[in-house]
Amino acid sequence: MVNISIENFSEENSGALAPQGVVQQPHEALWGSTCDLNFIFKEGSNVPRKGHTPHRDVLADPIYNSKIVTKLVNSIMLDGKKGVAQKIVYGAFERVAEKTGKDALEIFEEAMNNIMPVLEVKAKRVGGATYQVPMEVRPERRQTLALRWLTEFSRKRSEKTQAERLANELMDAANNTGAAVKRKEEMHRMAEANKAFAHYRF
Repeated sequence: MVNISIENFSEENSGALAPQGVVQQPHEALWGSTCDLNFIFKEGSNVPRKGHTPHRDVLADPIYNSKIVTKLVNSIMLDGKKGVAQKIVYGAFERVAEKTGKDALEIFEEAMNNIMPVLEVKAKRVGGATYQVPMEVRPERRQTLALRWLTEFSRKRSEKTQAERLANELMDAANNTGAAVKRKEEMHRMAEANKAFAHYRF
């Protein structure tokens, strides 16, 4: 590949290519005024694009035949170790069933309903000021946040194993207590405190 430096073109060389009195751009001196530079700088080649990314549909788990359980497994999973994550989730569900005498999947679904937020606040800049604007949470994001908090706060508990920590966080959430439920309530309180700015959401 031959490296061409614009600096190597003297005024004498560039003047020979351009008519007198016409200011010539550097790329015109090299390739001509009618040269299309799109082959060098492809328009939008490095420009980030925002758009809707379709979500991949998850498969139901093999034991409970539930997609939401699969999502919990994926949330618990670390370093791609799905087998370990499944062992943790199924172990937690067994503990929940033993301690409550109820179906673990029902307890899990009840816990999710108690954790999922309805409102959240988002920063919006209006006229040089930034406001925390309350907004309704989309159904998909409600589920995502609930799984995220359930995973996060179960890991912060003091029980010996992750299965025990997850089981106890699930039971607390089903009873409308626990750190994950408190996180949702904090989000709702923040939205309530900023309801005066709700009209900025449009």
